[in-house]
Amino acid sequence: MNRPSIDRSSTAELYDAHVLKNYARAPLTLVRGRGTQVWDDAGNCYLDFTSGIAVSALGHCHPHWVAAVQRQAGELIHVSNLFRNPLQGELARRLVTFAGPGRVFFCNSGAEANEALIKLARLHGGQKAGGEEGRCYKILCAKSAFHGRTFGGMSATPQEKIQKGFRPLVPGFAFGELNNLASFADLVDAETAAIFVETIQGEGGIHACTPEFLRGLRELCNRHNLLLLLDEVQCGIGRTGRFFAYEHADIMPDAIGMAKGLGGGFPIGAMWVRESRAELFQPGHHGTTFGGTPLACAAALAVLDVIERDNLLEKVRTQSVPWLASLRQLAADFPRQLLAVRGQGYLVGLQLADDPAAHIAALRERGLLAPSAGGNVVRLLPPLNATPEELAKSVEIFRAALAAKE
Repeated sequence: MNRPSIDRSSTAELYDAHVLKNYARAPLTLVRGRGTQVWDDAGNCYLDFTSGIAVSALGHCHPHWVAAVQRQAGELIHVSNLFRNPLQGELARRLVTFAGPGRVFFCNSGAEANEALIKLARLHGGQKAGGEEGRCYKILCAKSAFHGRTFGGMSATPQEKIQKGFRPLVPGFAFGELNNLASFADLVDAETAAIFVETIQGEGGIHACTPEFLRGLRELCNRHNLLLLLDEVQCGIGRTGRFFAYEHADIMPDAIGMAKGLGGGFPIGAMWVRESRAELFQPGHHGTTFGGTPLACAAALAVLDVIERDNLLEKVRTQSVPWLASLRQLAADFPRQLLAVRGQGYLVGLQLADDPAAHIAALRERGLLAPSAGGNVVRLLPPLNATPEELAKSVEIFRAALAAKE
């Protein structure tokens, strides 16, 4: 059966005529990918360090991933959560081996995973208040956070560009300063149910929770019977060289939201809840039609296969050291343009002195795709299996773009 013919030359016109204008898209139409590379409709090749915004953990069209998805697509795609499917059970088991004793809920995106975390906090708050719903529901989040674009996620995201036009928002959120434990402690009161933070703020500009701060939040939650909820949607699934970024702080959260890299390009999200809190969710409390389908779970299991088989966590930890050193050398060589380099592993932010739009266009013209983040930051998000040569090439391209502006 032949694929229907698409006139790729008219893609821009089709977008202009028919696609909702809620994205400021680059003037680029991508049509094919392999590994770290993508090609546009004019045949130009790019080093893709956008990775679908930290989604394509294995790069484009990894053969093991493609084979797993093709095989499952010919066997069983969807059955709903009215029934069991073996791949969902196996994926839950493997995620528990990374996170610790607990249970997993599957959904379709990071926003949905975070929404489930917010519902978990509400359930805990009701239990904490002796079953009186609405008596204990406040969730403490961080300034400059980003937790998605659902109403719950927006309400937990104190950014005007995200919230504008959608008020009134969901009540019950308060905001402390990232890495300022006292600012969170001061917000705790009898109505507080949980603390909810990104282990590393992605959209906010690549700002990491320090290990000391995370350990302090864990102690604060223990002291006041609060849930510690971690958004690892962008920073999880190996991106920092550990499967979860919070592992660098040696703590145990109460629940984790994950998505992006978990499916390697196929939509999937998940919430892990530690065993002692898992009973909060009972039948009827939450659900999703498409969460944890056989096809989505096959894609995620293929990602985990390659991460483990190819020892990608260790490779990210070791290969990121010289790469980050080279990027920091750029900041030393171009101090008027590049103010700082932040991040860990393959989640890196380069703080620029001005709006990054022109820099991103210059990188694209030289063959490197990279997204922006808040605070004049350019992100570099290579696939977990990027080679040292590809990492070095990204630095060379960035150096050339900065030099051209001197």
